[in-house]
Amino acid sequence: MIYWKKLSQEERKERIQSALKENVNFSNDASLGYPASKLDGKVFYDDAPFLKDAPTLQTYVANPNHIGCHTLGTSESAFKGTQEIEREVLNVIAVDIFKAQPNSIDGYISPGGTEANIQAIWMYRNFFMYQKKAKLDEIAILTSEDTHYSIPKGANLLMLDLIKIPVAFENREIDKIALENEIIKAKQNGKKYFIAIANMGTTMFGSVDNPDDYTSVLEKHNAEYKLHIDGAYGGFVYPFSNQKSTMNFSNPKISSITIDAHKMLQSPYGTGVFVCRKGLIENVLTKEAQYVEGMDLTLCGSRSGANAVAVWMILFTYGPFGWFEKVSILQMRTQFLCHELDELNIQYFREPFMNIVTIHSQYISEEIAKKYDLVPEQHNQDNKWYKVVLMDHVEVQHLTSFINDLKTMIHA
Repeated sequence: MIYWKKLSQEERKERIQSALKENVNFSNDASLGYPASKLDGKVFYDDAPFLKDAPTLQTYVANPNHIGCHTLGTSESAFKGTQEIEREVLNVIAVDIFKAQPNSIDGYISPGGTEANIQAIWMYRNFFMYQKKAKLDEIAILTSEDTHYSIPKGANLLMLDLIKIPVAFENREIDKIALENEIIKAKQNGKKYFIAIANMGTTMFGSVDNPDDYTSVLEKHNAEYKLHIDGAYGGFVYPFSNQKSTMNFSNPKISSITIDAHKMLQSPYGTGVFVCRKGLIENVLTKEAQYVEGMDLTLCGSRSGANAVAVWMILFTYGPFGWFEKVSILQMRTQFLCHELDELNIQYFREPFMNIVTIHSQYISEEIAKKYDLVPEQHNQDNKWYKVVLMDHVEVQHLTSFINDLKTMIHA
């Protein structure tokens, strides 16, 4: 680990407070030019005594705007202190977790994985159009049918054709024959450039794609492509549970990764992460944002610096070894559930290194689904799956109660 370590509570507090001192202070400074201020003082008390021991809440009240991208060029100098905190977070994620070389990555804390995925598609669309002189109808998105709905949303927004590859019902693996046939057909229809998206933990199944399935076929047919990894769910699990994984920047064919901090990392909602290799994000520069110091290379524009601080606080509270231990505990609980389901001969899918167990719907009654808030694949009569997500709050006693209810239903 180069950047990631465990810090004491006092060390964390001092680091955030020193960052806030480098930012503009709307309570004391004569800052006349910004369309912003601290949170409303009649509602959010900036002198509340508990704030001195709550660095993240201090940051929310101070209300720093992290507009732009702080890994490239200059940024709004009024918030330089917490911008450095964001860079520290990106270094931990890109370098220490996803094995990038130092100073080889751009990115930002996005408002969520949906935007981060759309940011990737936007960036690659523009790359092909600006750098390769591609026409819009020569570009296509290539991904599995289990992919998150943010990808069809991005295809719709960016007016790109979306090619979905079917997966096997039981093991959720991409149909490689169908993949090759779709690429051949797309090329015959004039597609020359592909944005391939591989999943590191699908939302419903936790399934993990093999990126080589895409790249080997694309290269076989001499197709130009860029490869993005959607690790919005699995990004804070899979690299720790499968330490032999090459689904990271050590693979030169991977150009960008999405991770959500508001899932497994348990940061506040609205904290996604987008990281990509240098030389790509410039393709989404909005030149018209000339009043913004530096460059706005993000989809959202203005965003809260407090989200970056929240992620920083979590990462540096645990440190790498503490986080590995937490993931390991969740893996053991997941294995416990799978063992109990095996004993009952209940069919399910589980990616071996993930903490989602998706059960055939025939084994789950409506009463059990409602009691345990199980999420269906589809909210209609055609639903074939229910998923159980082994999050931090799900303990063995909850799983035991769930299993006992399944036994009662089976033997009724």
